[in-house]
Amino acid sequence: MSWLFLLAAAWGLAFTFNAFMPRRDRQRFFIPSFVFSWLTIELAAHHLVWQAVATAIFVHFGALEHWSGWVGLGLVAVQWLGLVVLLARGRRAREAMDRSLEDYRRARSPHQIAWWRLLVPFPMRIERARRIKDVVYSRVAGRELALDVFLPATAGRRRPAIVQVHGGAWVIGDKREQGIPLLRHLSDRGWVGFNVNYRLAPGATFPDQLVDIKRAIAWIRAHADDYGVDPEFIAITGGSAGGHLAALAALTADDPRYQPGFEGADAHLQACVPIYAVYDLVNRQGIRGSKYRDRFIAPLVIKAFYDEEPQKFHDASPVDRVQANAPPFFVIHGDRDTMTPLEDARLFVERLREVSTAPVLFAEIGGAQHAFDIFLSPRSAPVIEGVADFLDEARRRHSAGGADARPAAE
Repeated sequence: MSWLFLLAAAWGLAFTFNAFMPRRDRQRFFIPSFVFSWLTIELAAHHLVWQAVATAIFVHFGALEHWSGWVGLGLVAVQWLGLVVLLARGRRAREAMDRSLEDYRRARSPHQIAWWRLLVPFPMRIERARRIKDVVYSRVAGRELALDVFLPATAGRRRPAIVQVHGGAWVIGDKREQGIPLLRHLSDRGWVGFNVNYRLAPGATFPDQLVDIKRAIAWIRAHADDYGVDPEFIAITGGSAGGHLAALAALTADDPRYQPGFEGADAHLQACVPIYAVYDLVNRQGIRGSKYRDRFIAPLVIKAFYDEEPQKFHDASPVDRVQANAPPFFVIHGDRDTMTPLEDARLFVERLREVSTAPVLFAEIGGAQHAFDIFLSPRSAPVIEGVADFLDEARRRHSAGGADARPAAE
């Protein structure tokens, strides 16, 4: 029992160490390192609880009767110290959001996520919102594309809408898996949410995914009366590949190439919140290495060779599509993200601020790994609250006709 306890303690300590220093290269341990660091970082409190229970069981059955058990107990203590540090870092996310929103929002909203929700962090049922599943918004290429609608409990008309775009490297993912905590919180604050599916690679070729998102936006605006939506204020958000598509949708509202067959429809957006998004498919900063672009993006997503058709990769990169007419942006990225480089997010914000006449907010979330907002945690809860404050303020300024507001169409 003592040696088994020592082995378990060493294994747990390795997981905690990985949370502090996850692998950033693209070798064989990259994906496992990401997954285990992500779960350890965002569920640090839960790890503390179950490990305390496991340790008590080991001790009860005699794990400390041999010196190896005491060594194991020492490793457990070091591991717990690391988990406490991770937990404390997560709680500092509120400070990062407050700094980013300091000059934008009037005051922090009183609508905060109940602490007890963090005890069961994974998205559960919608308690106050009404969820309408699998509403078909498009029929294309022999497929029906659907979205889920999150309606506030209280009836009303002309409520702001938020479009949620799931991630998954453009090849996997579904509307049932991502964005649920944010949509639930926004529905509690009177927003109508739309969680959207789109065609995936390799069956789809970019810009098919972007076309689908724009078609969903146009569909929402056309069906605004059916769901009590204000057609003059539709915002968009998404994480990872979903953040990439959300940013592109917000930056290409006047480009008819991405609205084939519905060029006259209004797909403008009034605010955008990309979270740990992909901003550069060219790899101009050399952070990812050429394999990411040439062995993944080129054959699966763009389906072109960069050296033969570089413009396709630039057109698909939000950093190359920045423009003065962009809507207000709130860019959010973790500084422990091993999937999408923080440096690319910084470059995007820098370039967008140079040209955009609307506010461009940026929050670097300390200690956050990729996909940190999939479920509720001490880190994701204040981020979600801050995003909601940003969107509420963007709506207020738009309704007031402020200088940074964007019309529904040009």
